[in-house]
Amino acid sequence: METINHPGIQRAFGKAKILVAVYGALSAAVLITVAILAITGHTVTSFMWGRSAGVLASAAVTYWLTVLAARGARGARGAFLRVRIISIVMPVAIIGVDLIPGVTTAWFAMLQATCALAIAAVAFIVNGSRLRAAFSG
Repeated sequence: METINHPGIQRAFGKAKILVAVYGALSAAVLITVAILAITGHTVTSFMWGRSAGVLASAAVTYWLTVLAARGARGARGAFLRVRIISIVMPVAIIGVDLIPGVTTAWFAMLQATCALAIAAVAFIVNGSRLRAAFSG
C-alpha cells in the first residue's frame, strides 16, 4: 500500500489542488461578473449574489482541506473525507438547482456549470482507489 508521501499520491493531490484552484478562479469570475452587472445597472438577484459567494467560499474551504489532506498531518483523514464529499455534492447541488425552471438566468447557470465541471473532476481523483487506499490504514 502506498503512503501519503508516495510521489504518485502527491501527484494526484497536486492535480486535485490545481482543479480546486480552477474551481475557485471560475467561482470568483462568476461573482465578479455579478458585481459588474450590478454596478452597471443590470438586474441581478439576491440568489445570484448568495450563490456566487457561497460557491466561492466552498472553493476556498475545499482548497484548504485538500492541502491538509495532502500534507498527511493530524486531521488529514477527516480533511480527505470532506474533500471527497464536497467534490461529489457540490456539482450535483450546482447543476440540480440550476435545472429548476425560473430560479436563475441561462447565462448564470452556464457559468455555474463550468464551476461544477471543475469540482466534479476533483471527485474522480479523490474518490479513486489509489488515494482511498492511502487513507485506509
